Amino acid sequence: MHDIADIACNFSSDRFDSDLDEVINRAISNNITKFGLICSRLGDLDKLLSIYNNYSDSMLFTIGVHPHHANEFNTEYLKNLKEAIRNYDPHAIGETGLDFFRNLSTYEEQIYAFEEQIKISIEGNRPLFLHQRDSHDDFIKILRKYSQDINKSVVHCFTGTQSQLEDYLELGCYIGVTGWICDEKRNIELRKTIKDIPLSKLMVETDCPYLIPKDLPNKPKNNRNEPINLNHIVTEIAMLMEIDEGILRENTYKNSIDFFKT
Repeated sequence: MHDIADIACNFSSDRFDSDLDEVINRAISNNITKFGLICSRLGDLDKLLSIYNNYSDSMLFTIGVHPHHANEFNTEYLKNLKEAIRNYDPHAIGETGLDFFRNLSTYEEQIYAFEEQIKISIEGNRPLFLHQRDSHDDFIKILRKYSQDINKSVVHCFTGTQSQLEDYLELGCYIGVTGWICDEKRNIELRKTIKDIPLSKLMVETDCPYLIPKDLPNKPKNNRNEPINLNHIVTEIAMLMEIDEGILRENTYKNSIDFFKT
């Protein structure tokens, strides 16, 4: 069975504090051998880098500010962000983007933080790790504004429509798919759209500890998602795309490794 890569692991979450070694080793023993260690704010950076340094052979990491934390973003914060990126040389910039579902930061704060991080990625020729929720029109408008200069980008946790998918593919974006795909009732359109994602642009992820697959057998009592569940997600995606699972595993792994090269 070919190895696979989980491009979105929020290992700095306190939900992994007591058993992260076990979680990672369990995944590696089950053919998930590369992990995208995702940063959502500078306040998490020390913990994130400690995790990365312990597992650097298996991990790819980002540095950036999630739209939920865009309200922390000011001139001084931007300076510190740029310095951290220079010092620690991440594989991608992010998680950045727009989230108008929860609006934990204002519209203006989110736009500013998003655009500044795009500029950082362009200046350093680094990939962008993107988040979009209930904000597609503004999100795609900003991406189009900078599209000629962006190195490469992945729209992680894609749950959108066929039209939105076409917008992203037009700009050359990679698409990340999570266990959200396993929900038959809420994901009718996504489960149809999945066939239209080119295999060369597809990556897979758990976004753990969030988004545990709804149809996962023997869910843990704490409902915590972890990378080992990526095998279940990949089986579902292969079935929906009507392709051999081995081919899917091989291609998404290659896409992930190639994407995070800097």
